[in-house]
Amino acid sequence: MLEFLKGELGKHTARLKTQTFTAQNPVTQTSVELNNVLATFYPELPRRVLLCAHWDTRPWADKDPDSSQRNNPILGANDGASGTAILLHLAEIVGKHKPRFGVDLVFFDGEDLGQEGKPESYALGSQFFAKGSSGYHPEFAILLDMVGDKDLKIYKEEYSNKFAPHTVELVWNKARELKLDCFVDSVGYTVWDDHIPLLQAGIPCVDIIDFNYPYWHTTADTPDKCSAESLEKVGRLLVALLYD
Repeated sequence: MLEFLKGELGKHTARLKTQTFTAQNPVTQTSVELNNVLATFYPELPRRVLLCAHWDTRPWADKDPDSSQRNNPILGANDGASGTAILLHLAEIVGKHKPRFGVDLVFFDGEDLGQEGKPESYALGSQFFAKGSSGYHPEFAILLDMVGDKDLKIYKEEYSNKFAPHTVELVWNKARELKLDCFVDSVGYTVWDDHIPLLQAGIPCVDIIDFNYPYWHTTADTPDKCSAESLEKVGRLLVALLYD
């Protein structure tokens, strides 16, 4: 998957970077190598926007209703692949058509390697990225996570709303302008996600996430639970933010 990701991005920009780091698997207690992938578009533009998603999937289905499945990895069609798919398609658009901003795409690894009850063991890729982000000041940042659900309803996320209110306002105003009724104008959940280390580093990031997804961290998180229409809505929002 790593080589596929780099190969697809490399079709649209020559400015690719891989951040390789190690972490401990909390279940096996073994060291694992993780990789963030960064793609830069129009580096000459001083005004930057960060768009990101995690490309890893949960190594074990600990929320599966079938206890015999809980040590098996999940496919992650929604939780992992949905945000990645949107950003890969956006890379093609941005590579062909220059937007108002320079665009930095970041695909985080290790978001879902964490252990329940230990939030600091999640979002490992964004933690690593944030530690090296001194001097990087995008105008805004958007994280996509679990945005492919057929029944897509995206509420405002509490940490985003508290620590990046202007970015939240920007996103929801644009969604309202585009008549995207999947964006609900109220706070719906509090989620420890890849945006937390970015917020802690002073990057105003909003987490666009539909956390009311019954197949989260189960083996049933498969493509049949996802919708191309949902992906199109979120992708259209990003395009509007970059070009309008």
